[in-house]
Amino acid sequence: MDVKLRQTTPQDAAELGRICFEAFKTISEYHRFTPDFPSAEVATELISTLISHPGFFGIAAEVEGRVIGSNFLDERSMIAGVGPITIDPEWQNKSVGRRLMTAVLNRAHERPFPGVRLIQAAFHNRSLSLYTKLGFQVREPLACMQGPALRIEMSGLRVRPATETDLAACNRLCFAVHGHDRAGELRDGIHQGTALVVERSGRITGYASLMGFFGHAVAATNNDLKALIGGAEAFHGPGILVPLRNADLFEWCLAHGLRVTQPMTLMTTGLYNEPAGAFLPSVLY
Repeated sequence: MDVKLRQTTPQDAAELGRICFEAFKTISEYHRFTPDFPSAEVATELISTLISHPGFFGIAAEVEGRVIGSNFLDERSMIAGVGPITIDPEWQNKSVGRRLMTAVLNRAHERPFPGVRLIQAAFHNRSLSLYTKLGFQVREPLACMQGPALRIEMSGLRVRPATETDLAACNRLCFAVHGHDRAGELRDGIHQGTALVVERSGRITGYASLMGFFGHAVAATNNDLKALIGGAEAFHGPGILVPLRNADLFEWCLAHGLRVTQPMTLMTTGLYNEPAGAFLPSVLY
């Protein structure tokens, strides 16, 4: 089997989108979970966006000129995020995934990024084993949660759309909680109109790049994060990723009608600081 790796191109988007959809659908339905993508068109739109975005590095695997899988590295901030990694179901379990993972990890080390992170579907035993063998450690069990908009206002807390002028304050908050900022992702969220901030006594105490699967949130306290969740118009994609060790937040989400759709796991290699505040990771980390 002569598998070659190369960078992705816009011409790959349709086939890699189909593969992305089929790969997630196959593994999710095997374990009786709802697939992350509702259609091949939605997956193709995501893959096309990642390929064209200058902040992402994409790598494709091909055999005899036919692409059979891909992987991406989010390079928008000082910590790199891996994914989505997907392989055509007929080519799975043949070490293609290991090669795609090794390729993006080599890229991360060359840049160099002090740390690399990913979110793993907890029911997928093979990926958990592979990532562990490649040096990743489990840091946080997560629950993907979905439901109707809560439309809750927290006393003394104001939620509003984020603007460019909020970037510095949000970056300082993220650094205080995580030891690094996520400026690139937040800037994208502001430009796309999905980012939110919460203010307490006129001071920003939390933000979300997007309240959903592909967005992250950081807050000084659980109440600040609850205000962001309560003020969101919707939970985009499969849902938000709630750290299970934050029992207060998890119980609050359940009490307000959100339901668990699947278990997931935050894994890291390299730089990692135990969070000093409340947070929601994105599906990239």
